Amino acid sequence: MRFRQLRVLEGPVTTPMPPLQHAGREKSPTFMQNSDWQVEVDRATPAEWSQMLDLFEDANIYQTLAYGAVRWGAKNLSHLVLKRNGEVLGMAQLRIVRPTPLKFGIAYLRWGPLCERRGRPLDSEIVTRMAGALEQEYVRNRKLFLRILPNAFDGLPRAALIQSAFCRFTQEALVADNTYRTLVLDLGPALGDLRKGLDKKWRNLLTSSENKGLEVVAGSGSEEYQTFCLIYNEMRERKRFETTVDVEEFGRIQVDLAEPHRMRILICKNGDRPVAGLVASAMGDSAIYLLGATSDDGLNSRGAYLLQWTMIKWLKENGFKWYDLGGIDPERNPGVYHFKRGLSGKDVTQITPLVATSSVVSSVIVRAGLAMRRAIRGWGGALAVASNRQQ
Repeated sequence: MRFRQLRVLEGPVTTPMPPLQHAGREKSPTFMQNSDWQVEVDRATPAEWSQMLDLFEDANIYQTLAYGAVRWGAKNLSHLVLKRNGEVLGMAQLRIVRPTPLKFGIAYLRWGPLCERRGRPLDSEIVTRMAGALEQEYVRNRKLFLRILPNAFDGLPRAALIQSAFCRFTQEALVADNTYRTLVLDLGPALGDLRKGLDKKWRNLLTSSENKGLEVVAGSGSEEYQTFCLIYNEMRERKRFETTVDVEEFGRIQVDLAEPHRMRILICKNGDRPVAGLVASAMGDSAIYLLGATSDDGLNSRGAYLLQWTMIKWLKENGFKWYDLGGIDPERNPGVYHFKRGLSGKDVTQITPLVATSSVVSSVIVRAGLAMRRAIRGWGGALAVASNRQQ
Protein backbone atom coordinates (compact mmCIF):
# COMPACT_ATOMS: atom_id res chain seq x y z
CA MET A 1 0.00 0.00 0.00
CA ARG A 2 2.90 2.38 -0.60
CA PHE A 3 1.61 5.39 -2.54
CA ARG A 4 4.47 7.75 -1.78
CA GLN A 5 6.79 9.08 -4.49
CA LEU A 6 9.83 6.82 -4.80
CA ARG A 7 13.44 7.81 -5.31
CA VAL A 8 16.62 5.80 -5.58
CA LEU A 9 18.96 5.84 -2.59
CA GLU A 10 22.52 6.89 -3.18
CA GLY A 11 25.65 6.23 -1.17
CA PRO A 12 26.56 3.40 1.21
CA VAL A 13 24.16 2.03 3.81
CA THR A 14 25.38 1.93 7.42
CA THR A 15 24.10 0.38 10.66
CA PRO A 16 25.27 -3.21 10.08
CA MET A 17 23.57 -6.16 11.75
CA PRO A 18 25.36 -9.30 12.92
CA PRO A 19 25.15 -12.26 10.54
CA LEU A 20 22.38 -14.80 11.11
CA GLN A 21 23.03 -18.25 12.49
CA HIS A 22 22.07 -21.58 10.95
CA ALA A 23 18.47 -22.49 11.75
CA GLY A 24 19.11 -26.21 11.93
CA ARG A 25 16.50 -27.08 9.28
CA GLU A 26 16.39 -30.30 7.32
CA LYS A 27 17.14 -28.35 4.15
CA SER A 28 20.72 -27.56 3.26
CA PRO A 29 21.22 -23.84 3.97
CA THR A 30 23.03 -21.87 1.29
CA PHE A 31 25.08 -18.69 1.37
CA MET A 32 26.05 -16.70 -1.71
CA GLN A 33 28.30 -13.66 -1.73
CA ASN A 34 29.06 -11.12 -4.46
CA SER A 35 31.30 -8.20 -3.54
CA ASP A 36 29.49 -6.31 -0.75
CA TRP A 37 26.24 -8.23 -1.24
CA GLN A 38 25.33 -11.51 0.47
CA VAL A 39 22.37 -13.86 0.03
CA GLU A 40 21.43 -16.33 2.78
CA VAL A 41 18.87 -19.06 2.20
CA ASP A 42 17.20 -21.04 5.00
CA ARG A 43 19.63 -19.84 7.67
CA ALA A 44 17.38 -17.61 9.81
CA THR A 45 15.83 -18.94 13.03
CA PRO A 46 12.14 -18.19 13.73
CA ALA A 47 13.13 -15.52 16.27
CA GLU A 48 15.52 -13.87 13.82
CA TRP A 49 12.92 -13.90 11.05
CA SER A 50 10.40 -12.19 13.32
CA GLN A 51 12.91 -9.55 14.37
CA MET A 52 13.88 -8.81 10.77
CA LEU A 53 10.26 -8.24 9.79
CA ASP A 54 10.20 -5.21 12.06
CA LEU A 55 12.89 -3.58 9.92
CA PHE A 56 10.58 -3.17 6.93
CA GLU A 57 7.80 -0.73 6.03
CA ASP A 58 6.31 -3.30 3.63
CA ALA A 59 6.16 -6.12 6.22
CA ASN A 60 2.82 -7.95 6.26
CA ILE A 61 1.13 -10.95 7.85
CA TYR A 62 1.63 -13.13 4.75
CA GLN A 63 5.40 -12.94 5.25
CA THR A 64 5.27 -14.06 8.90
CA LEU A 65 6.50 -17.52 9.78
CA ALA A 66 3.27 -18.15 11.71
CA TYR A 67 1.11 -17.56 8.63
CA GLY A 68 3.33 -19.71 6.43
CA ALA A 69 3.68 -22.57 8.91
CA VAL A 70 -0.04 -22.81 9.71
CA ARG A 71 -1.23 -22.22 6.16
CA TRP A 72 1.29 -24.34 4.27
CA GLY A 73 3.37 -26.28 6.81
CA ALA A 74 6.77 -25.22 8.15
CA LYS A 75 8.57 -27.97 6.20
CA ASN A 76 7.28 -26.44 2.94
CA LEU A 77 8.76 -22.98 3.56
CA SER A 78 11.97 -21.40 2.36
CA HIS A 79 13.45 -18.10 3.52
CA LEU A 80 15.83 -15.85 1.59
CA VAL A 81 17.63 -12.86 3.09
CA LEU A 82 19.57 -10.22 1.16
CA LYS A 83 22.34 -8.28 2.90
CA ARG A 84 24.84 -5.62 2.02
CA ASN A 85 27.93 -5.46 4.24
CA GLY A 86 26.05 -7.53 6.81
CA GLU A 87 22.95 -5.30 6.93
CA VAL A 88 19.59 -6.88 6.12
CA LEU A 89 18.05 -5.07 3.14
CA GLY A 90 15.59 -7.61 1.72
CA MET A 91 13.78 -10.80 2.70
CA ALA A 92 11.24 -13.23 1.30
CA GLN A 93 9.29 -16.23 2.59
CA LEU A 94 8.26 -18.71 -0.10
CA ARG A 95 6.08 -21.80 -0.18
CA ILE A 96 7.74 -24.74 -1.96
CA VAL A 97 5.54 -27.41 -3.56
CA ARG A 98 7.07 -30.55 -5.07
CA PRO A 99 4.22 -33.01 -5.77
CA THR A 100 6.60 -35.92 -6.50
CA PRO A 101 10.26 -36.80 -5.81
CA LEU A 102 11.00 -35.72 -9.39
CA LYS A 103 12.71 -32.38 -9.91
CA PHE A 104 9.76 -30.14 -10.69
CA GLY A 105 7.46 -27.96 -8.66
CA ILE A 106 6.58 -24.41 -7.72
CA ALA A 107 7.98 -21.73 -5.45
CA TYR A 108 5.29 -19.24 -4.46
CA LEU A 109 6.01 -15.84 -2.91
CA ARG A 110 2.98 -13.95 -1.59
CA TRP A 111 3.13 -10.20 -0.87
CA GLY A 112 6.86 -10.01 -1.18
CA PRO A 113 9.73 -9.59 -1.40
CA LEU A 114 10.17 -7.11 1.44
CA CYS A 115 12.62 -4.44 0.34
CA GLU A 116 11.58 -1.13 1.92
CA ARG A 117 13.52 -0.45 5.10
CA ARG A 118 11.82 1.71 7.71
CA GLY A 119 12.46 5.42 7.27
CA ARG A 120 14.06 5.01 3.84
CA PRO A 121 12.73 5.31 0.30
CA LEU A 122 12.44 2.14 -1.72
CA ASP A 123 15.81 1.50 -3.37
CA SER A 124 15.62 0.18 -6.94
CA GLU A 125 19.02 -1.53 -6.61
CA ILE A 126 17.80 -3.56 -3.63
CA VAL A 127 14.67 -4.69 -5.50
CA THR A 128 16.75 -5.60 -8.55
CA ARG A 129 19.20 -7.57 -6.39
CA MET A 130 16.29 -9.40 -4.76
CA ALA A 131 14.86 -10.28 -8.16
CA GLY A 132 18.22 -11.74 -9.19
CA ALA A 133 18.66 -13.65 -5.92
CA LEU A 134 15.17 -15.20 -6.13
CA GLU A 135 15.70 -16.22 -9.74
CA GLN A 136 19.10 -17.72 -9.00
CA GLU A 137 17.99 -19.78 -6.00
CA TYR A 138 14.56 -21.03 -7.01
CA VAL A 139 14.60 -21.02 -10.82
CA ARG A 140 18.20 -21.88 -11.70
CA ASN A 141 19.35 -23.83 -8.65
CA ARG A 142 16.13 -25.66 -7.71
CA LYS A 143 14.53 -25.76 -11.20
CA LEU A 144 11.18 -24.56 -9.84
CA PHE A 145 8.42 -22.54 -11.42
CA LEU A 146 8.68 -19.27 -9.47
CA ARG A 147 5.46 -17.27 -9.01
CA ILE A 148 5.60 -13.94 -7.18
CA LEU A 149 2.62 -11.85 -6.08
CA PRO A 150 4.18 -8.51 -5.06
CA ASN A 151 2.66 -6.09 -2.60
CA ALA A 152 2.13 -3.38 -5.20
CA PHE A 153 -0.83 -1.80 -6.95
CA ASP A 154 -1.11 -1.13 -10.66
CA GLY A 155 -0.42 2.39 -11.91
CA LEU A 156 1.53 3.52 -8.85
CA PRO A 157 5.29 4.28 -8.58
CA ARG A 158 6.04 1.24 -6.41
CA ALA A 159 4.51 -1.09 -8.97
CA ALA A 160 6.50 0.46 -11.82
CA LEU A 161 9.74 0.08 -9.86
CA ILE A 162 9.05 -3.57 -9.02
CA GLN A 163 8.02 -4.43 -12.57
CA SER A 164 11.21 -2.82 -13.87
CA ALA A 165 13.38 -4.71 -11.36
CA PHE A 166 11.68 -8.00 -12.32
CA CYS A 167 11.89 -7.29 -16.06
CA ARG A 168 13.31 -10.80 -16.70
CA PHE A 169 10.06 -12.26 -15.33
CA THR A 170 6.81 -12.66 -17.26
CA GLN A 171 3.62 -10.97 -16.12
CA GLU A 172 0.61 -13.29 -15.95
CA ALA A 173 -2.45 -12.25 -17.91
CA LEU A 174 -5.07 -10.51 -15.78
CA VAL A 175 -7.91 -12.93 -14.98
CA ALA A 176 -10.46 -13.17 -12.16
CA ASP A 177 -8.41 -15.80 -10.30
CA ASN A 178 -5.28 -13.66 -9.93
CA THR A 179 -6.94 -10.26 -9.47
CA TYR A 180 -6.95 -8.54 -6.09
CA ARG A 181 -9.01 -5.37 -6.23
CA THR A 182 -9.39 -3.38 -3.05
CA LEU A 183 -9.90 0.03 -1.51
CA VAL A 184 -6.96 1.60 0.31
CA LEU A 185 -7.50 4.47 2.71
CA ASP A 186 -4.75 7.07 3.06
CA LEU A 187 -4.39 7.72 6.80
CA GLY A 188 -2.27 10.83 6.29
CA PRO A 189 -5.02 13.48 6.66
CA ALA A 190 -6.13 14.67 10.09
CA LEU A 191 -8.78 12.55 11.78
CA GLY A 192 -11.39 15.28 11.33
CA ASP A 193 -10.67 15.42 7.61
CA LEU A 194 -10.91 11.63 7.35
CA ARG A 195 -14.35 11.79 8.94
CA LYS A 196 -15.45 14.58 6.60
CA GLY A 197 -14.26 12.43 3.69
CA LEU A 198 -16.61 9.58 4.56
CA ASP A 199 -19.64 9.06 2.36
CA LYS A 200 -22.49 11.13 3.83
CA LYS A 201 -24.77 8.13 4.45
CA TRP A 202 -21.87 6.15 5.94
CA ARG A 203 -21.03 9.06 8.25
CA ASN A 204 -24.68 9.37 9.36
CA LEU A 205 -24.83 5.66 10.20
CA LEU A 206 -21.57 6.01 12.16
CA THR A 207 -23.09 8.85 14.17
CA SER A 208 -26.17 6.71 14.79
CA SER A 209 -24.04 3.84 16.13
CA GLU A 210 -22.10 6.24 18.37
CA ASN A 211 -25.37 7.37 19.94
CA LYS A 212 -26.52 3.85 20.85
CA GLY A 213 -24.28 3.48 23.90
CA LEU A 214 -22.23 0.68 22.37
CA GLU A 215 -18.91 -0.41 23.90
CA VAL A 216 -15.84 -1.43 21.87
CA VAL A 217 -13.41 -3.90 23.43
CA ALA A 218 -9.96 -4.31 21.83
CA GLY A 219 -7.41 -7.07 22.24
CA SER A 220 -5.23 -9.68 20.57
CA GLY A 221 -5.81 -12.71 22.78
CA SER A 222 -7.60 -16.01 22.34
CA GLU A 223 -10.63 -14.84 24.33
CA GLU A 224 -11.31 -11.94 21.99
CA TYR A 225 -10.78 -14.14 18.96
CA GLN A 226 -13.15 -16.84 20.21
CA THR A 227 -15.79 -14.18 20.78
CA PHE A 228 -15.30 -13.02 17.21
CA CYS A 229 -15.67 -16.60 15.94
CA LEU A 230 -19.03 -16.94 17.71
CA ILE A 231 -20.28 -13.81 15.95
CA TYR A 232 -18.82 -14.94 12.61
CA ASN A 233 -20.36 -18.41 12.76
CA GLU A 234 -23.74 -16.93 13.64
CA MET A 235 -23.49 -14.64 10.64
CA ARG A 236 -22.54 -17.52 8.35
CA GLU A 237 -25.51 -19.53 9.54
CA ARG A 238 -27.78 -16.57 8.81
CA LYS A 239 -26.37 -15.64 5.39
CA ARG A 240 -25.27 -19.14 4.26
CA PHE A 241 -22.56 -17.71 2.00
CA GLU A 242 -19.68 -19.59 0.38
CA THR A 243 -16.19 -18.63 1.47
CA THR A 244 -12.61 -19.87 1.35
CA VAL A 245 -11.83 -18.14 4.68
CA ASP A 246 -11.08 -20.50 7.56
CA VAL A 247 -11.54 -18.52 10.78
CA GLU A 248 -10.20 -21.40 12.86
CA GLU A 249 -7.00 -21.35 10.80
CA PHE A 250 -6.59 -17.63 11.46
CA GLY A 251 -7.04 -18.45 15.14
CA ARG A 252 -4.09 -20.86 15.01
CA ILE A 253 -2.03 -18.24 13.19
CA GLN A 254 -2.87 -15.71 15.91
CA VAL A 255 -1.58 -18.06 18.62
CA ASP A 256 1.74 -18.56 16.80
CA LEU A 257 2.35 -14.93 15.82
CA ALA A 258 4.94 -12.95 17.74
CA GLU A 259 3.23 -10.51 20.12
CA PRO A 260 4.01 -7.35 18.05
CA HIS A 261 2.60 -9.01 14.91
CA ARG A 262 -0.66 -10.35 16.30
CA MET A 263 -3.90 -9.36 14.64
CA ARG A 264 -5.92 -6.66 16.38
CA ILE A 265 -9.44 -7.74 17.34
CA LEU A 266 -12.28 -5.33 18.05
CA ILE A 267 -15.54 -6.52 19.59
CA CYS A 268 -18.61 -4.25 19.72
CA LYS A 269 -20.90 -4.95 22.67
CA ASN A 270 -24.44 -3.82 23.36
CA GLY A 271 -24.63 -4.20 27.11
CA ASP A 272 -23.14 -7.63 27.77
CA ARG A 273 -23.96 -9.00 24.29
CA PRO A 274 -21.27 -9.03 21.54
CA VAL A 275 -22.98 -7.73 18.40
CA ALA A 276 -20.14 -7.19 15.90
CA GLY A 277 -16.46 -7.99 15.44
CA LEU A 278 -13.48 -6.94 13.33
CA VAL A 279 -10.05 -8.52 12.80
CA ALA A 280 -7.19 -6.63 11.14
CA SER A 281 -3.45 -7.09 10.74
CA ALA A 282 -1.23 -4.03 11.24
CA MET A 283 2.46 -4.38 10.34
CA GLY A 284 5.05 -2.11 8.80
CA ASP A 285 3.30 1.09 7.71
CA SER A 286 0.00 -0.56 6.68
CA ALA A 287 -3.00 -2.46 8.00
CA ILE A 288 -5.23 -5.02 6.28
CA TYR A 289 -8.88 -5.61 7.19
CA LEU A 290 -9.12 -9.41 7.29
CA LEU A 291 -12.41 -10.43 8.88
CA GLY A 292 -15.68 -8.83 9.94
CA ALA A 293 -18.96 -10.15 11.32
CA THR A 294 -22.30 -8.98 12.76
CA SER A 295 -24.53 -11.10 14.98
CA ASP A 296 -28.30 -11.44 14.65
CA ASP A 297 -28.76 -9.06 17.58
CA GLY A 298 -26.39 -6.55 16.02
CA LEU A 299 -28.17 -5.99 12.72
CA ASN A 300 -29.80 -2.77 13.96
CA SER A 301 -26.92 -1.55 16.09
CA ARG A 302 -24.71 -0.49 13.15
CA GLY A 303 -21.76 -1.75 15.17
CA ALA A 304 -19.68 -2.43 12.04
CA TYR A 305 -19.50 1.32 11.38
CA LEU A 306 -18.29 2.05 14.89
CA LEU A 307 -15.70 -0.75 14.68
CA GLN A 308 -14.20 0.52 11.42
CA TRP A 309 -13.99 4.07 12.72
CA THR A 310 -12.42 2.85 15.98
CA MET A 311 -9.82 0.92 13.97
CA ILE A 312 -9.02 3.97 11.84
CA LYS A 313 -8.50 6.10 14.96
CA TRP A 314 -6.19 3.46 16.48
CA LEU A 315 -4.16 3.20 13.28
CA LYS A 316 -3.77 6.98 13.14
CA GLU A 317 -2.66 7.12 16.77
CA ASN A 318 -0.05 4.41 16.17
CA GLY A 319 1.52 5.94 13.07
CA PHE A 320 0.19 3.67 10.31
CA LYS A 321 -0.09 5.25 6.88
CA TRP A 322 -2.44 3.01 4.88
CA TYR A 323 -5.50 0.85 5.54
CA ASP A 324 -6.31 -1.86 2.99
CA LEU A 325 -10.01 -2.65 3.32
CA GLY A 326 -9.51 -6.28 2.39
CA GLY A 327 -10.70 -6.74 -1.18
CA ILE A 328 -13.87 -5.87 -3.09
CA ASP A 329 -16.09 -7.61 -5.64
CA PRO A 330 -18.84 -5.19 -6.73
CA GLU A 331 -20.64 -7.82 -8.83
CA ARG A 332 -20.64 -10.87 -6.55
CA ASN A 333 -20.69 -9.06 -3.23
CA PRO A 334 -22.28 -5.64 -3.77
CA GLY A 335 -23.34 -5.17 -0.14
CA VAL A 336 -19.81 -5.43 1.25
CA TYR A 337 -18.52 -3.31 -1.64
CA HIS A 338 -20.90 -0.43 -0.86
CA PHE A 339 -20.04 -0.61 2.85
CA LYS A 340 -16.30 -0.41 2.16
CA ARG A 341 -16.70 2.25 -0.53
CA GLY A 342 -18.30 4.51 2.09
CA LEU A 343 -14.88 4.90 3.74
CA SER A 344 -13.70 6.72 0.58
CA GLY A 345 -10.53 4.72 -0.01
CA LYS A 346 -8.72 4.64 -3.34
CA ASP A 347 -9.89 1.88 -5.72
CA VAL A 348 -6.75 -0.06 -6.75
CA THR A 349 -5.84 -3.41 -8.29
CA GLN A 350 -2.77 -5.43 -7.35
CA ILE A 351 -0.36 -6.11 -10.19
CA THR A 352 -0.63 -9.60 -11.65
CA PRO A 353 1.85 -12.28 -10.55
CA LEU A 354 5.36 -12.35 -11.98
CA VAL A 355 6.58 -15.76 -13.10
CA ALA A 356 9.87 -17.30 -14.19
CA THR A 357 11.07 -20.83 -14.94
CA SER A 358 13.92 -22.66 -16.59
CA SER A 359 12.21 -26.06 -16.39
CA VAL A 360 9.83 -27.06 -19.18
CA VAL A 361 8.35 -29.81 -16.99
CA SER A 362 7.66 -27.45 -14.08
CA SER A 363 6.17 -24.86 -16.41
CA VAL A 364 3.77 -27.26 -18.15
CA ILE A 365 2.58 -28.97 -14.96
CA VAL A 366 2.17 -25.77 -12.94
CA ARG A 367 0.34 -23.90 -15.70
CA ALA A 368 -2.00 -26.86 -16.22
CA GLY A 369 -2.70 -26.99 -12.49
CA LEU A 370 -3.41 -23.25 -12.33
CA ALA A 371 -5.78 -23.50 -15.29
CA MET A 372 -7.67 -26.37 -13.63
CA ARG A 373 -7.91 -24.48 -10.33
CA ARG A 374 -9.29 -21.41 -12.08
CA ALA A 375 -11.90 -23.50 -13.87
CA ILE A 376 -13.00 -25.14 -10.60
CA ARG A 377 -13.21 -21.76 -8.83
CA GLY A 378 -15.16 -20.35 -11.74
CA TRP A 379 -17.72 -23.15 -11.53
CA GLY A 380 -17.96 -22.76 -7.76
CA GLY A 381 -18.46 -19.01 -8.05
CA ALA A 382 -21.19 -19.42 -10.66
CA LEU A 383 -22.99 -21.98 -8.49
CA ALA A 384 -22.77 -19.69 -5.46
CA VAL A 385 -24.21 -16.75 -7.40
CA ALA A 386 -27.03 -18.93 -8.75
CA SER A 387 -27.77 -20.25 -5.26
CA ASN A 388 -27.90 -16.73 -3.80
CA ARG A 389 -30.32 -15.61 -6.50
CA GLN A 390 -32.69 -18.47 -5.71
CA GLN A 391 -32.87 -17.63 -1.98
